Amino acid sequence: MSAVFKAAPPTIFHFEGHRPGEVAGTISRKFSRYRASLPPSHGQLLDRFELKDAVIKVVGVGSVGTATWMLLLMAGEGDPLILQVKEARASVLEDFAGRSRFPNHGQRVVNGHRLIQPASDTLLGWSKGSDGRHYYVRQLRDAKIKFAVEKFGRAKMTLFAEWCGHSLAISHARSGDPALISGYLGRSAALDEALASFSVAYADQTEKDHAALVRAIRAGKLKAEVEKP
Repeated sequence: MSAVFKAAPPTIFHFEGHRPGEVAGTISRKFSRYRASLPPSHGQLLDRFELKDAVIKVVGVGSVGTATWMLLLMAGEGDPLILQVKEARASVLEDFAGRSRFPNHGQRVVNGHRLIQPASDTLLGWSKGSDGRHYYVRQLRDAKIKFAVEKFGRAKMTLFAEWCGHSLAISHARSGDPALISGYLGRSAALDEALASFSVAYADQTEKDHAALVRAIRAGKLKAEVEKP
């Protein structure tokens, strides 16, 4: 039997009306457009693999309501490649900074990745569906490192914040004009204080939202399920 994804509803499932291993024509066309977005050297590497299966994958809160799925490719037995396809919508900054110079929102996302990262995914690319939706594609690495910030003391949290700030500063310096950014920030603590105030307000709102969720569950308005480790 050829390699296929194992369904795990409600988070991973095959497209309605399609059996495992049956790739819809619309998916194949999107994949071809993605292939065309890659540099020739990277596209040649991808050509070693054959598209075998596709499934819808429900992902994090930030992607709720967007089209997201996984593609399984094989270069031979025991040599899989899994790609994640995510819908890319217009930037929330467009209302303030104007439309992107990129015709495809997936292309905009990919360009952003390449700007802020010293080395990005080799197979990072973009595509477009016949329905007009834009997508970006990357290798799926289903492993995230989460720091236990709730256990950090003052000293460790301060150091962690410094590391995050340093990384963010490097990314901005790579993607923008360092001198222009430095001039905008100035020498006062105005921006620092604004960011700190926003962070506190954001944390307070998160706590309020969680409390409202807990009340809804206790009142029977929402059903909560605890995932087993």
